Amino acid sequence: MPSSREPFLTAKLQGFGTTIFAEMSALAVATGSVNLGQGFPDTDGPREVLDAAIAAINGGLNQYPPGLGMPVLREAIAAHQQRFYGLTYDPNTEVLVTAGATEALAGALLGLLDTGDEVVLFEPMYDSYQACIALAGAVAKTVTLRPPNYDFDPAELRAAISPKTKLILVNTPHNPTGKVLDRAELQSIADLAIEHDLIVLTDEVYEHLTFDGVEHIAMATLPGMRDRVLNISSGGKTFNTTGWKVGWLCGPPALVAAARTAKQFLTYVSSGPFQPAIAVGLGLPDSYFAEFAAGMQARRDRLMPGLESAGFEVYPTKGTYFVTVDIRPLQPDGDGLAFCRQLPHRCGVVAIPNEVFYANKHEGKHLVRFAFCKQFEVLDEAVARLKTLG
Repeated sequence: MPSSREPFLTAKLQGFGTTIFAEMSALAVATGSVNLGQGFPDTDGPREVLDAAIAAINGGLNQYPPGLGMPVLREAIAAHQQRFYGLTYDPNTEVLVTAGATEALAGALLGLLDTGDEVVLFEPMYDSYQACIALAGAVAKTVTLRPPNYDFDPAELRAAISPKTKLILVNTPHNPTGKVLDRAELQSIADLAIEHDLIVLTDEVYEHLTFDGVEHIAMATLPGMRDRVLNISSGGKTFNTTGWKVGWLCGPPALVAAARTAKQFLTYVSSGPFQPAIAVGLGLPDSYFAEFAAGMQARRDRLMPGLESAGFEVYPTKGTYFVTVDIRPLQPDGDGLAFCRQLPHRCGVVAIPNEVFYANKHEGKHLVRFAFCKQFEVLDEAVARLKTLG
């Protein structure tokens, strides 16, 4: 009987394979489909940010930036944290620039975890979480968020913590569900972290994309949490520059130093001329951030009724780029992976099967994620095509 193992691939990564995003984006190109799969906008970011990058390139900022990141960006990140959350960070010891949030996650997890350590996290989850935990030789312990509201059971969270637990990984606003954790939910996580003396790693890349007046609360602002939280964010989502790969970490010096030690052996440095450009973006007026969120909310409100009219059960989303649907009204067997692989051929639309975001695959088998960070006409075309499924 043939082995299912990939030859030469480390045992730590057996079973991970090619990311679903690469597979589905390639399928979109091959079939000429509307791509509502991978979460990237189809419009450019603010002119001030783009022009700052052009000026940096023309000004000769094209070699290696400093290992920590350019001072102008580290100072802008610290100012952003103070401005929006009242958090004070030393840009020289408590801020680290990374190659996007994905490298920040990798650096933090590889730098903090030892073999056998346990990480408690919520599923569904961004797909790099499990892979980076596995690369560190650590163990993922999942707590499942279930539709329609994706609330978690505090008792289940408590039960997931053991003497081997090193950290809790929290993503809010949450990809792929669009859930935004409220203060009470965050406090329950914080209480457990303090009780068990745990680190909390927070992925907050969608911090400026919340809807319907819902507030994003930074975990580090909760009492007793500032010095045990390592916060991750990036400029890609906030300024429509996902290809620039400019991310960062903020936290107490010892946690940042641990992440930096691992990060320096990943990319070392990246994104030279884009760093001062993201610094410009972080300093844009409040009106930019408000209009940006309102514009994305309008896109959400354009797509969700269309998905309902196409026959899906659509779950609410309060943030991010994404909306989740239950496909069973259209595909009774609920096989989301097969549905997404067939969808481009059936009607010319690409989506992402949510089961790839779960350790317990059965929990997300029937769920599919659509991205709404696209122009209105693209969303309308996708809906028109999806309506032919019925």
